[in-house]
Amino acid sequence: MDKALYNEETFKSDKIRAVDAKFEAQKIAFSPLTFQAVRALIETGILQMIEDAGDDGISRKELSEKSKISEYGVGVLCEMALGMDVLKFSKDTSDFHNEKFVLGKTGWMLLEDDLTKANFNFTNDICYQGAWDLLDSVKNSKPEGLKVFGSQWTTIYEALSTLPERAKKSWFDFDHFYSDIAFPEALPIVYGKKPAHLIDIGGNTAKWAIASCKYDKDVHVTIVDLPGQTAVAEKNAAQAGFADRISTCAGNILHEDTKLPSKPDAVWMSQFLDCFSLHQISKIAKKVYEAADENTNVYVLEPLWDKQHFTASSYSLQATSLYFTCMANGNSKMYRYQELVDAIEASGLELKTAHHNLGSNCYSLLVFNKKK
Repeated sequence: MDKALYNEETFKSDKIRAVDAKFEAQKIAFSPLTFQAVRALIETGILQMIEDAGDDGISRKELSEKSKISEYGVGVLCEMALGMDVLKFSKDTSDFHNEKFVLGKTGWMLLEDDLTKANFNFTNDICYQGAWDLLDSVKNSKPEGLKVFGSQWTTIYEALSTLPERAKKSWFDFDHFYSDIAFPEALPIVYGKKPAHLIDIGGNTAKWAIASCKYDKDVHVTIVDLPGQTAVAEKNAAQAGFADRISTCAGNILHEDTKLPSKPDAVWMSQFLDCFSLHQISKIAKKVYEAADENTNVYVLEPLWDKQHFTASSYSLQATSLYFTCMANGNSKMYRYQELVDAIEASGLELKTAHHNLGSNCYSLLVFNKKK
């Protein structure tokens, strides 16, 4: 059950009744099947038909006729959805012969809630097949599930530009949903300091860079990312009319020969460091430290699972860590507050300010400077 505020006791107490714990265990035991049942209900349009029917509901026979799926097929899917609280029987259902289905609150979330849709599509299109190899990924510290997209890749970031279109859309929708939602609250904090030159490490498709140029008419942004991403960023920057104010620096931030522009006014890393191990985070932060001067503000925007308002949010972030394990790189995760701060401060940077609860997904904006 969600609590109004995150509390460590959530992860310490075990007060659930045994009968409820047994039900939760069954949800886990059958979760691959129940996930696919919901996917089938969505992709056949059956779930939407039930929502469109409103409080009157709709019968199995009508759903079969509309969807061109057999009554048997409609039946097994809808009965599972009843067990998951995705569907309910209408109030006037009194026996098998006149039963009609209506949408439950959980079903509404699956159809209409942006967070749930982003998570569901990402899990289906990016993670589902590769999750079979989670155990090997944990053993080998490699994203063993990534081979479903090709055996030539060592991380998913190298593969992004070549993913199938549906998978690519789900990946970017997921990434942008989480990071972009905090931008309106982060922009005034960053540009209140009036940086003339900002380095955006892991700038991806230039979302933050474009938002920056719209927010501050004088700033110049340099995006540092892999060549595939910088090519997309350049295209998007030009289309937005900011080709003269957004430049790129292509390279792998972990490689020794990738150097950052020196003495920037600000460095920005949004949902970037969770793509690396703690050791690699310290290595990246050291590069930032070497490029910065005493006046450089270093901004890190991350969703931290122990700084969330709701346990459902913490759960989503903990689950996202498994994506990093089996699909992305095999060695990173969604971090807790102190472990991330410690890894960054190992470089010589020092935390000065922490802004928590930015956006509806409770992002944390951490501000670092060189130790004096």
